[in-house]
Amino acid sequence: MKKVLFVCHGNVCRSAMDEAISKNLIKRDNLSNQIKVSSAATSSEELGNPPHPKVRTILDEHHLDYSNMYASQIEAKDFDKYDYIIGMDKENMSNLLHWSPKDDLQKIHLYLNVDNQKSNREIPDPWFTGKFEQTFEIIDKVMSKWINYILKN
Repeated sequence: MKKVLFVCHGNVCRSAMDEAISKNLIKRDNLSNQIKVSSAATSSEELGNPPHPKVRTILDEHHLDYSNMYASQIEAKDFDKYDYIIGMDKENMSNLLHWSPKDDLQKIHLYLNVDNQKSNREIPDPWFTGKFEQTFEIIDKVMSKWINYILKN
């Protein structure tokens, strides 16, 4: 079983979208016995909150389940627990690389690096840009590449 943790700043926008989209694909493709996903924040600002209202609207429109999703913060034990820790932007990556034990650095990935055409690009934070639908579309288009990558490695 491969375990994946999606990480953004507050765990109410990008990583929450990641979790909902990936869980849907995993369920649809009968991969629940091969991949388990979750999400977390690098900050403590939104702890315990559900996904952002605009995120919930988008997830509802796409019939994606976000029940029982509440913001949590990454913890030291997560670096041991997860096989892949995927950050949305360079600030997330900087925090993750700083906190990670040296033996776990290979687990940390920038989300768009799985797509060679978008290597080293970040997913803009819709909290600041207001472009929630655009963020959803970026994450949704790349998620199947992550699922395939995880299954092959």
